[in-house]
Parts: sequence; structure tokens; C-alpha cells
Amino acid sequence: MIKSILVFSIVFFTLFLLSFTIHSYFIEEQTITLPYSLKKVYLFHYAFSLLICTNFLFFSRIPKIFEQLGFIYLGTILLKLTLFSILFYTSLFSENELTFSERLSLFIPAIVFLLIEALFVAKILKKK
Repeated sequence: MIKSILVFSIVFFTLFLLSFTIHSYFIEEQTITLPYSLKKVYLFHYAFSLLICTNFLFFSRIPKIFEQLGFIYLGTILLKLTLFSILFYTSLFSENELTFSERLSLFIPAIVFLLIEALFVAKILKKK
């Protein structure tokens, strides 16, 4: 279990570093000014995805909870979206409408981390 947590941590941290660096480079190349901190967006997704995967690893060891993990995962996705909206409320719902590139810059980290998170959760669910 410790090995799995270490793998989750390394993969998500590497994903954070690579995707944030590449994304920041493209934002700077296009001279786009974002009304929010791209680093905070990536940190939120990094931390939440790591938290979900480690919790699922622990909960997969409890037989009663294991049967419901798929439904719980759907709830955690909803919780993630809700917390993200609350934390970045001023950026998302300001008077100025976000441009396409600003919306895309919010969407990219969410999709990148959601894909890897879903792969890890599927791997945890397949073990049993």
C-alpha cells in the first residue's frame, strides 16, 4: 500500500510539473494574461486527485465500502467541481466574461488530472 501511495505521489507530481511547465510556456508565448493563478489551478487538481486516489486505496480494503466505491467516485468528481467553483469563484464568475483561451486554460488541468485519476481508481477497483 505504501508503494502504491508513493507511485501516486510521484506520478501526480511529475504530471503537475510537466503539464504546468508546458502550459505556462504556451501561455507566455501567446502573451495571454490570465485573471487567475494557473499554478493554483494546477495545485488544486494535483492535491485533490492525489487525495482521492489515496483515500480510494484505503477504502478499497473495507469490504462494505468497496462495493460502493464506483458511486463514491462519482460523488467525489461532483465535490471536486463544487470546491473548484467555490475556490475560484471570483475568477469564474466575474463581470468580465472569460475568453476562450482563459476557459481552455481552466479546462486543460481538469482533464489531464481527471484522466490519470480515473486510471488509478479503475486500477484500484480491478484489484478486487
